[in-house]
Amino acid sequence: MTKNEEKYKIILFDGVCNLCNSSVNFVIKRDRKNIFKFAALQSEVGLELIEKYAIDSSKTDSIILIEDGKAYIKSTAALRVAKHLGGGYPLLYIFIVVPTFIRNWVYDYVAKNRYKWYGKKESCMIPTPELKEKFL
Repeated sequence: MTKNEEKYKIILFDGVCNLCNSSVNFVIKRDRKNIFKFAALQSEVGLELIEKYAIDSSKTDSIILIEDGKAYIKSTAALRVAKHLGGGYPLLYIFIVVPTFIRNWVYDYVAKNRYKWYGKKESCMIPTPELKEKFL
């Protein structure tokens, strides 16, 4: 495990997806303990982590959480992220009791339609100088 993997929870996201980029900004604003770092799935770091954790990116291509040496995907990743945010968002973690296949059905439906509903960028988001430290 690298130093960043030990110290931070790493969120890999689709760097060209507007919904994913908005979600990253949402998490950054509510990451009061500064525990998250981010990398686009398409970035060099993202590709290295996908390979290291043997993640099939054809089956999950929107969000991956790497936490304590383990990779979480889809709805489980999203709920584990919510658990660490400020405000009432940790309450969403109660949905972890819903069977994974049901949670992931909803997640997959949104993920499949995200470009149609929210659009797509030509290239990955470039963080502002203030946010650069949040990205790997």
